[in-house]
Amino acid sequence: MLLHNSHASHILISSEIEHEVERLKSELHGSRVVAFVEDEFKIENAKAVVAEAYISESQTKYIILASKNFNIVSQNSLLKVLEEPPRNIEFIIISPTKSNLLPTVRSRLPILQGKKTQREISININLAKTDYKEIFEFLKENARVSKSRAQELVEELYYRATVIDTLALTSLQLENFDRAYRLLELNSRPISVLAMILMSFTREK
Repeated sequence: MLLHNSHASHILISSEIEHEVERLKSELHGSRVVAFVEDEFKIENAKAVVAEAYISESQTKYIILASKNFNIVSQNSLLKVLEEPPRNIEFIIISPTKSNLLPTVRSRLPILQGKKTQREISININLAKTDYKEIFEFLKENARVSKSRAQELVEELYYRATVIDTLALTSLQLENFDRAYRLLELNSRPISVLAMILMSFTREK
Protein backbone atom coordinates (compact mmCIF):
# COMPACT_ATOMS: atom_id res chain seq x y z
CA MET A 1 0.00 0.00 0.00
CA LEU A 2 1.44 3.34 -1.03
CA LEU A 3 0.98 6.20 1.35
CA HIS A 4 -1.08 9.17 0.22
CA ASN A 5 0.15 12.63 -0.61
CA SER A 6 3.90 12.00 -0.45
CA HIS A 7 3.80 10.43 2.99
CA ALA A 8 1.81 13.20 4.65
CA SER A 9 0.57 12.86 8.23
CA HIS A 10 -2.16 10.26 8.70
CA ILE A 11 -3.66 7.60 10.93
CA LEU A 12 -3.07 4.00 9.86
CA ILE A 13 -5.51 1.34 11.09
CA SER A 14 -3.81 -2.04 11.21
CA SER A 15 -3.66 -5.08 13.48
CA GLU A 16 -0.07 -5.69 12.31
CA ILE A 17 1.56 -2.84 14.23
CA GLU A 18 5.16 -4.06 14.22
CA HIS A 19 4.92 -5.03 10.55
CA GLU A 20 3.63 -1.58 9.59
CA VAL A 21 6.38 0.19 11.56
CA GLU A 22 9.07 -1.81 9.78
CA ARG A 23 7.39 -1.27 6.39
CA LEU A 24 7.27 2.48 6.95
CA LYS A 25 10.91 2.59 8.01
CA SER A 26 11.80 0.78 4.78
CA GLU A 27 9.59 3.04 2.61
CA LEU A 28 10.98 6.15 4.25
CA HIS A 29 14.61 5.04 3.99
CA GLY A 30 16.75 8.11 3.53
CA SER A 31 14.43 10.28 5.62
CA ARG A 32 14.70 10.78 9.35
CA VAL A 33 12.21 8.48 11.11
CA VAL A 34 11.61 8.41 14.87
CA ALA A 35 9.31 5.63 16.06
CA PHE A 36 7.55 5.41 19.42
CA VAL A 37 6.19 1.85 19.72
CA GLU A 38 4.47 1.02 23.01
CA ASP A 39 2.02 -1.60 24.29
CA GLU A 40 0.17 1.28 25.94
CA PHE A 41 0.79 4.87 24.86
CA LYS A 42 0.95 6.96 28.04
CA ILE A 43 1.42 10.63 28.91
CA GLU A 44 5.19 10.26 29.21
CA ASN A 45 5.30 8.86 25.67
CA ALA A 46 3.20 11.77 24.41
CA LYS A 47 5.56 14.26 26.07
CA ALA A 48 8.52 12.57 24.37
CA VAL A 49 6.73 12.85 21.01
CA VAL A 50 6.04 16.56 21.50
CA ALA A 51 9.66 17.17 22.53
CA GLU A 52 10.88 15.31 19.44
CA ALA A 53 8.51 17.29 17.21
CA TYR A 54 9.98 20.59 18.35
CA ILE A 55 13.56 19.62 17.54
CA SER A 56 14.06 21.68 14.37
CA GLU A 57 14.72 19.84 11.13
CA SER A 58 15.93 21.12 7.74
CA GLN A 59 14.24 18.19 5.98
CA THR A 60 11.06 16.24 6.66
CA LYS A 61 11.08 14.11 9.80
CA TYR A 62 8.49 11.38 10.30
CA ILE A 63 7.34 10.62 13.82
CA ILE A 64 5.55 7.28 14.18
CA LEU A 65 3.26 6.70 17.16
CA ALA A 66 2.29 3.02 17.32
CA SER A 67 0.35 1.28 20.06
CA LYS A 68 -2.45 -1.18 20.79
CA ASN A 69 -3.89 1.30 23.26
CA PHE A 70 -3.61 5.10 23.47
CA ASN A 71 -4.87 6.43 26.79
CA ILE A 72 -7.06 9.51 26.95
CA VAL A 73 -4.58 11.82 28.69
CA SER A 74 -1.82 11.07 26.17
CA GLN A 75 -4.15 11.71 23.24
CA ASN A 76 -5.40 15.01 24.62
CA SER A 77 -1.83 16.19 25.13
CA LEU A 78 -1.09 15.57 21.45
CA LEU A 79 -4.00 17.55 20.00
CA LYS A 80 -2.20 20.88 19.61
CA VAL A 81 0.91 19.48 17.95
CA LEU A 82 -1.20 17.33 15.62
CA GLU A 83 -3.29 20.32 14.58
CA GLU A 84 -0.32 22.70 14.18
CA PRO A 85 2.77 20.54 13.58
CA PRO A 86 6.16 22.26 13.55
CA ARG A 87 7.84 22.83 10.19
CA ASN A 88 8.99 19.65 8.37
CA ILE A 89 7.23 17.31 10.82
CA GLU A 90 4.83 14.58 9.70
CA PHE A 91 3.00 12.29 12.12
CA ILE A 92 1.90 8.71 11.46
CA ILE A 93 -0.31 7.13 14.13
CA ILE A 94 -0.77 3.35 13.98
CA SER A 95 -3.65 1.78 15.90
CA PRO A 96 -5.49 -1.56 15.55
CA THR A 97 -8.92 0.14 15.58
CA LYS A 98 -10.40 3.58 14.97
CA SER A 99 -12.34 3.36 18.22
CA ASN A 100 -9.00 3.23 20.06
CA LEU A 101 -8.59 6.92 19.20
CA LEU A 102 -10.60 9.92 20.39
CA PRO A 103 -12.82 11.62 17.82
CA THR A 104 -10.77 14.79 18.35
CA VAL A 105 -7.62 12.93 17.25
CA ARG A 106 -9.34 11.23 14.31
CA SER A 107 -10.67 14.55 13.06
CA ARG A 108 -7.17 16.01 12.71
CA LEU A 109 -5.67 13.42 10.36
CA PRO A 110 -6.87 11.35 7.39
CA ILE A 111 -7.43 7.67 8.16
CA LEU A 112 -6.00 4.85 6.02
CA GLN A 113 -6.54 1.10 6.26
CA GLY A 114 -3.40 -0.97 6.59
CA LYS A 115 -2.70 -4.67 6.73
CA LYS A 116 -5.51 -6.79 8.15
CA THR A 117 -5.19 -10.30 9.50
CA GLN A 118 -7.86 -12.86 10.27
CA ARG A 119 -7.42 -12.72 14.00
CA GLU A 120 -8.63 -15.36 16.44
CA ILE A 121 -11.30 -14.07 18.76
CA SER A 122 -13.04 -15.62 21.73
CA ILE A 123 -16.46 -14.10 21.04
CA ASN A 124 -18.96 -16.46 19.42
CA ILE A 125 -21.94 -14.11 19.48
CA ASN A 126 -23.27 -13.21 16.02
CA LEU A 127 -23.97 -9.53 16.56
CA ALA A 128 -26.30 -9.45 13.56
CA LYS A 129 -28.62 -11.95 15.25
CA THR A 130 -27.89 -11.76 18.96
CA ASP A 131 -30.62 -11.91 21.62
CA TYR A 132 -30.92 -11.05 25.29
CA LYS A 133 -30.21 -14.60 26.44
CA GLU A 134 -26.88 -14.70 24.58
CA ILE A 135 -25.93 -11.30 25.93
CA PHE A 136 -26.80 -12.31 29.49
CA GLU A 137 -24.65 -15.47 29.19
CA PHE A 138 -21.73 -13.50 27.75
CA LEU A 139 -21.88 -10.90 30.51
CA LYS A 140 -22.14 -13.62 33.15
CA GLU A 141 -19.02 -15.34 31.77
CA ASN A 142 -17.09 -12.06 31.72
CA ALA A 143 -18.45 -10.49 34.91
CA ARG A 144 -15.06 -10.39 36.64
CA VAL A 145 -12.64 -9.64 33.81
CA SER A 146 -9.77 -7.23 34.34
CA LYS A 147 -9.58 -3.80 32.76
CA SER A 148 -7.01 -4.98 30.18
CA ARG A 149 -9.12 -8.02 29.27
CA ALA A 150 -12.19 -5.80 28.96
CA GLN A 151 -10.25 -3.59 26.51
CA GLU A 152 -9.38 -6.69 24.48
CA LEU A 153 -13.05 -7.75 24.48
CA VAL A 154 -14.11 -4.32 23.22
CA GLU A 155 -11.63 -4.68 20.34
CA GLU A 156 -12.89 -8.21 19.65
CA LEU A 157 -16.51 -7.03 19.63
CA TYR A 158 -15.62 -4.28 17.16
CA TYR A 159 -13.74 -6.75 14.95
CA ARG A 160 -16.57 -9.28 15.22
CA ALA A 161 -19.18 -6.69 14.25
CA THR A 162 -17.33 -5.04 11.35
CA VAL A 163 -15.21 -7.85 9.87
CA ILE A 164 -16.89 -11.17 10.72
CA ASP A 165 -20.54 -10.12 10.83
CA THR A 166 -19.91 -7.33 8.26
CA LEU A 167 -22.28 -4.89 9.92
CA ALA A 168 -22.48 -1.22 9.02
CA LEU A 169 -22.42 0.25 12.51
CA THR A 170 -24.97 2.90 13.42
CA SER A 171 -23.96 6.23 14.92
CA LEU A 172 -25.10 4.94 18.33
CA GLN A 173 -22.99 1.80 18.07
CA LEU A 174 -19.91 3.76 16.95
CA GLU A 175 -20.41 6.21 19.79
CA ASN A 176 -20.66 3.34 22.27
CA PHE A 177 -17.36 1.89 21.08
CA ASP A 178 -15.75 5.33 21.48
CA ARG A 179 -17.21 5.70 24.96
CA ALA A 180 -16.15 2.18 25.95
CA TYR A 181 -12.43 2.95 25.72
CA ARG A 182 -12.83 6.19 27.63
CA LEU A 183 -14.93 4.57 30.35
CA LEU A 184 -12.47 1.73 30.83
CA GLU A 185 -9.62 4.25 31.11
CA LEU A 186 -11.65 5.91 33.87
CA ASN A 187 -11.96 2.51 35.61
CA SER A 188 -15.67 2.00 34.99
CA ARG A 189 -16.95 -1.52 35.69
CA PRO A 190 -16.07 -3.71 32.68
CA ILE A 191 -19.41 -5.53 32.79
CA SER A 192 -21.29 -2.22 32.49
CA VAL A 193 -19.16 -1.13 29.53
CA LEU A 194 -19.62 -4.45 27.73
CA ALA A 195 -23.38 -4.38 28.39
CA MET A 196 -23.60 -0.88 26.91
CA ILE A 197 -22.03 -2.08 23.66
CA LEU A 198 -24.02 -5.30 23.36
CA MET A 199 -27.39 -3.77 24.17
CA SER A 200 -27.03 -1.33 21.29
CA PHE A 201 -27.09 -4.27 18.90
CA THR A 202 -30.39 -5.58 20.26
CA ARG A 203 -32.01 -2.14 20.08
CA GLU A 204 -31.19 -1.76 16.41
CA LYS A 205 -33.33 -4.74 15.34
